[in-house]
Amino acid sequence: MKNKKIPIRRCMGCNEPKPKKELIRIVRTPEGEIKLDRTGKMNGRGAYVCDDLECLKKARKNGRIGKSLECVIAEDIYDALEESITSDE
Repeated sequence: MKNKKIPIRRCMGCNEPKPKKELIRIVRTPEGEIKLDRTGKMNGRGAYVCDDLECLKKARKNGRIGKSLECVIAEDIYDALEESITSDE
């Protein structure tokens, strides 16, 4: 039997490659909305971050998520993302 390939993605905060299942996907939908995608299957352009508030803060400080999603992300969206990560812990 063949071993199944595990998809690896890089966290925008700590810049470490990790299995896709361990990361949270942030999506820019075709309509231009920024959403948190815990399933990893939403339609749109995605950026990955660890399920850790510190990684999200690093990515926010450096503007890496906005660069990856090719858009400018408003501060209130970052606040909503932080709130959703802390509420799930």
